[in-house]
Amino acid sequence: MKTFLMVCECMNFTRAAEELNITQPAVSQHVRHLENYYNTRLFHYEGKKLRLTEAGEMLRNASLTMMHDESSLKGRIEHLSEGRQNIRFGATMTVGEVVMPGVLEQCLQNDPEVHLHMEVANTQELLNRLDNGKIDFAIVEGFFKKTEYDFLHYSTEKYVAVCSPSYRFQKIPVRLEDVFCERLLLREPGSGTREVLERFLDSQNYGMEDFEKTAEIGSLHTIKELAKAGCGITFLYEIAVKEELEKGELKLINLENCQIYHDFTFIWPRGSIYADTYSGLFQQFTGNAPYFIYDI
Repeated sequence: MKTFLMVCECMNFTRAAEELNITQPAVSQHVRHLENYYNTRLFHYEGKKLRLTEAGEMLRNASLTMMHDESSLKGRIEHLSEGRQNIRFGATMTVGEVVMPGVLEQCLQNDPEVHLHMEVANTQELLNRLDNGKIDFAIVEGFFKKTEYDFLHYSTEKYVAVCSPSYRFQKIPVRLEDVFCERLLLREPGSGTREVLERFLDSQNYGMEDFEKTAEIGSLHTIKELAKAGCGITFLYEIAVKEELEKGELKLINLENCQIYHDFTFIWPRGSIYADTYSGLFQQFTGNAPYFIYDI
């Protein structure tokens, strides 16, 4: 199964063999064994590109969930002797830096012995870590394949354009097109915050290239500091700049054709045997359930 998943990741038998340090014929033999066992084709070619069949996609999703659950089980067994609960999860940057501090404060106050591990990364990195069993669930801002994960709606947040109160625009901003001549401060590729803007621009038949100047910054804090210093404009979740707006350190740029809202989502591997546990943690994280001793 490990060989199959590596072929799924590389979509190339030769590259998969190199990653696994085995021969290409061995990779092909492993895949044929699975195809014979399930009596179906798992891959097919579209031109020169290797693609998963529908059955292959189904097996991939089930295999990732099984690997994830096995990793979670291993962690649970390791913590049995410690007598502590273990929570391993990931959060995208806005969620981790803005939303989670209050949630985790309550969690630690209610269970001082809990073993807590939170990773902050962009959406794509978290999805990879979820698939590989490094974390049990994630709260993400970005887009994901809903066929590969079970999920619950965490919150809906307003997405806004902001700048320094003293920022000098090249032209009075009324519509989205009016800010294309400004420097855009934005997150790195793979970031959910960036992808929201990219998809909105695409829906309006625009793209990042329509901005004359951009600066990619992999830090939410640094982006806000640069915006406060007048180094450019940025698009962020309103919840992420709430304090700066209240203090007058940043101001909203009201664009009449730019009203954006996006969901934060609580996700875990589709079909996991720990689905009830994750649902319980979701209720606890959102404050919709009394505190309980969870089993994870």
